[in-house]
Amino acid sequence: MAGKNLSLGEAATRFLASLPSEEGKVSQQEVYGFVRWYGWERPVSGLTAAEVVYFAERLSSSNADYEKKVESIRAFLTHAKKEEWSKTNLSVHLKAKKAKTRLPISSRRVASQKVSLTPQGYAELKAELEELKKRHLQAIEEIRRAAADKDFRENAPLEAAREQHGQLQGRITELEEILKSAVIIDGQPKTALKVAVGDAVLLQDTVSGEELRYTVVSPREVDPSRGKISSASPLGKAVIGRSEGEVVEIAAPAGKLRYQIKRIER
Repeated sequence: MAGKNLSLGEAATRFLASLPSEEGKVSQQEVYGFVRWYGWERPVSGLTAAEVVYFAERLSSSNADYEKKVESIRAFLTHAKKEEWSKTNLSVHLKAKKAKTRLPISSRRVASQKVSLTPQGYAELKAELEELKKRHLQAIEEIRRAAADKDFRENAPLEAAREQHGQLQGRITELEEILKSAVIIDGQPKTALKVAVGDAVLLQDTVSGEELRYTVVSPREVDPSRGKISSASPLGKAVIGRSEGEVVEIAAPAGKLRYQIKRIER
């Protein structure tokens, strides 16, 4: 099968088979957990940098096996590039993060009291919550079935099911807190046509002429794969409060990028 059509599941299986037996067993749970998150049949070539970053953010740096998880998945992504299953080395986007000191529950609740969401963002998060609750029930059933295998010494399915259950439960709790404290941004027309959270902006590179379209959302709604950028990101900060026709500058590793705001859509 051509590398460009190789699925994540097939790629993971080939990668694990290429490792020494013991190393393959150690990496199996982490690699399969990553694959299951995005779908066994998902083409490797279709995986994006934004999705890798998103997955990294989902990992808990306080977990004792955090470093092992990151290294195993990074090795898999590096191997995918080496075998030309992926056009780019996505492993560079899987960066280990420092563990953060968790605030007391009461402090976290206070910090989450002012969560601004667009009506669409609220609806999408609510739909995601409902879907995750269904998957959570399925994960519990998978744990039950996997636990039926009494040989716990090498019961990778059981460990993988428990890992997925933990990730789902964590995301469900996070979404419930967000929705509980969300403040919906009204969609009333604004007096001046200036970029605000919830607006879509059409930008044009002043050098290449390339046009880019983004929707500026709250940090809670960010989804790079769908063109949703955070109002707190460099580009988000640059365009917020600016009008059509204005030129904004964003600092990048390669130098300053300049974009003209061609259109604002509400």
